[in-house]
Amino acid sequence: MAMARALLPALLSLALTGVPAVLPHPAAAVAAVAYDGQSRHESALFSVKSTNNAAAQAFTVAGTRLSRLSVHLGSGAATGTVTAQVRRVRTDPGSVVASKTLDLAALGGAGAGWVEFPVSASVTAGTTYYLFVQATTAESKPVAWYGTRQSVPGSLNSWNYDKAYWGGWHAETTSRPAFHVNPTGSERCGETEPCYVPASALAARTSGLLANGVATEAVLPSFAVGASYVDGSNVLRLPSGRWRYLPEGASASAVVEAGDPGALAQVEESRGWLASGRVPGTTAAQRAATQRALLSMRALLQPNGAFAAGWSPPWAYSWPRDGAFAAAAFAGTGHDEEAYRILEYDARTQRADGTWEARTKLDGSGPPDARKWQLDGNGWVPWATWQWYEAAPSGDRDERLRALYPMVRRAADYAARSLGPDGLPPASPDYWEMGTATTNIGTAAPLLAGLNASADLASRLGMGGDAERWADAAGRLSAGIDAVFAPLGYQRTADGRHGRDSAVAFMAPPFNTAPPGLGAALDSSYRELLLPNGGVSPGNDPDFSWGPYAWTASTSFFALAWSGTGEEARADGVLDWVLSKRNGLGELPETVNGAGLPSAVAPLGWTDSLVVLTALALQGSPQPTPPMPARAARAGATSDGPARAGTAPGGAVVRTG
Repeated sequence: MAMARALLPALLSLALTGVPAVLPHPAAAVAAVAYDGQSRHESALFSVKSTNNAAAQAFTVAGTRLSRLSVHLGSGAATGTVTAQVRRVRTDPGSVVASKTLDLAALGGAGAGWVEFPVSASVTAGTTYYLFVQATTAESKPVAWYGTRQSVPGSLNSWNYDKAYWGGWHAETTSRPAFHVNPTGSERCGETEPCYVPASALAARTSGLLANGVATEAVLPSFAVGASYVDGSNVLRLPSGRWRYLPEGASASAVVEAGDPGALAQVEESRGWLASGRVPGTTAAQRAATQRALLSMRALLQPNGAFAAGWSPPWAYSWPRDGAFAAAAFAGTGHDEEAYRILEYDARTQRADGTWEARTKLDGSGPPDARKWQLDGNGWVPWATWQWYEAAPSGDRDERLRALYPMVRRAADYAARSLGPDGLPPASPDYWEMGTATTNIGTAAPLLAGLNASADLASRLGMGGDAERWADAAGRLSAGIDAVFAPLGYQRTADGRHGRDSAVAFMAPPFNTAPPGLGAALDSSYRELLLPNGGVSPGNDPDFSWGPYAWTASTSFFALAWSGTGEEARADGVLDWVLSKRNGLGELPETVNGAGLPSAVAPLGWTDSLVVLTALALQGSPQPTPPMPARAARAGATSDGPARAGTAPGGAVVRTG
């Protein structure tokens, strides 16, 4: 199965580009590919594109009824039809006993994989019949029936009908088209081999998740086609009707009959977990999306508190930023244990100086590479801690906060010390994960949220000195942002040279109290970042292009910001667009490509968290915003402006440290 999954894109590529319009010989072969459904299923290709090509396979059956035929097809054509027939005489259309025609566009267009043809016919046991396949399309691209060079139980010789080269039907004794008659169990597509996978489905690396509380497994796009989750769970219902799930204690999934006790127990456990909290949303579509988002977030959360961004190798790390949003979403929906587990992981992985690596391995052993650390984590983690505290059961929350408080103190002290004479932090990579020459709003705004949160947490625990120190720092940072970023409409960088940034939304609730003029900045930023596919780019830096890809997280920033600033209708509209880009399993992708299709990975935990937080706000239960302490508010209101280290276009102050 692993080889089938790994090589499907290569097979699809061959189907799309590598098969000549008319094959010179039915035994034309490419690299062998092992499949579990048949012994040594190899890519002996038979062109089946009319009018000059078709293929047939002789077989016998033990029973007396035909209910389903299955063939392995690759099509470069997106439109047209493909017909499978069972004939008594291979060359005689009048001898048909069963026939079914499927539309290529309805299958998803160009693609490759097993195609199942439902039929209903009586046959005679032991009699030889012929499975005939032919495709019709106006496109010049090929349609091929993949084959095998090994014996297939119940099969006899195959024939290729190639008028252009051979003048008619010719027997082939070494190659047989890949097929099943009345497939059952693992012979059904979607179990050990994929159903027909449209090329468009391969824009994403993953399509869903299976999980058992300890281990997680990605559902690859090739095995998501035609599948759906059993409601309220991470158990997958396959096209065959059977279930795939990750059994307790296992690290690899198993396919079982529907209603299997082990799988059913997992379904009930997941539903119980959902019922222990809230599934927010003002519409059925929103509630369905947030339910799936919460289950996917739970699957991405590891037992040690690491929160994987996604479940594909480049994403399978824990970012403090992503974890902070997940902790806030868990807390807001009543899942206290999951939120606190993330924060405990943050405390264990904090560096001695109070900062965090950009990301860590999921076992907490450290960073996977030399990617530069990112200062915004010093804002996001204290903000998430405050969000957890606000939602936590009151009985022991102060005691639990004290366990996290050393982490908060180190983070807030570092953030406060990092501020320059202008009140702004130094330049640092932020959620773009690339450096800037001057301070960026993607760092400054989270640090303001974190300092306000830290000051309030300190007050709750009676730490007056800490509270005063961090309130003073928050005031200086707020004044710096007002002086530098506000005149620029909260553009990406303090020098005003790098365009708009979706991080303008970080100045809104539930991160920060919206300053005067933020509404106009949100409006103008959204307009400038909006793409033809309806989503938003993270930014429009003239020195860097994000291409045609809309990022669902950046788009969701605006939905969350508008939901917190009284623009519910606009928030609803943006959220609707995000939800419209869920894949067939209902998962939210990281990006949406220029064709409007989910791409990169699905699910993305950050987008899941943002959708949950937005839905909470729209149903009237928004996450609170850390208050700006009175000292900080006075400093922000009365500041004459930060010390000038340089001047950006328009007279804005710049700090380059």
